[in-house]
Amino acid sequence: MFGVIVMITTYSTVLSAKGRDGFENLFNGKNWEGWNLKIRSGDAEMAKKVYAIENGMVHVFKDFPDSIDLNTDKNLTHGLFYTKKKYSKFIFRFEYKWEKKIANNFKQFQYDAGMYYHVYNDAIWPQGIEFQVRYDHIKKINHTGDYWASGTSFQWYAGEDGKFLLPEDGGKEQPIKKGEHLALANAKFNALNNKWNKCEIIVMADKYSIHKLNGKHGYPIKSKRRNHRVAIGNRRNLLPKYRNKGIG
Repeated sequence: MFGVIVMITTYSTVLSAKGRDGFENLFNGKNWEGWNLKIRSGDAEMAKKVYAIENGMVHVFKDFPDSIDLNTDKNLTHGLFYTKKKYSKFIFRFEYKWEKKIANNFKQFQYDAGMYYHVYNDAIWPQGIEFQVRYDHIKKINHTGDYWASGTSFQWYAGEDGKFLLPEDGGKEQPIKKGEHLALANAKFNALNNKWNKCEIIVMADKYSIHKLNGKHGYPIKSKRRNHRVAIGNRRNLLPKYRNKGIG
């Protein structure tokens, strides 16, 4: 794991109601009203410490020591926070940046988190579709914006390099598989420079979804699921900060 800070509203301010742009803040910046917290150990009080609220943001592992359970496979603090309400057609926006602490399976998965949607099972890990939040500092490759199929499937086209490519541009239909699907190869990203990344997920029920990173569009994929919860997880190797979690 690695540190991450997250903000979940429309822009950099916390909104109490729908703004003029039609977005509604899902996180009030003070407490977890409207959200469920869950970590692998089942310890509800520990979950609140893992997902610390700081200055209107979520700071994962804020008060934990650096290198906690590093490469020991003791991952009782793996978890997620997810909405109590269900959504079908929506645009979800959030921002994140990587922090300095590392923990858990960092050696295997480096900087790793994710935002899930169409979540129909809140297990750890959830069942649904994941907007990956990940950076491989060893290969210097960004994976934020890629898709991850977790207990679900979707239609996927790719070029010779395995990255998404529309059929009209030469993309070929791929066999259904679980796991990672490369999507946003050329998006600009901020890795370990203490700068924020802006993420956007457009979901149209079971019709399609689109991933965006810092304004860069991905391409639509078709999913068979609709009307489920939204979740953000601290997967194997991160302690991020999140901000600006909003839905429209």
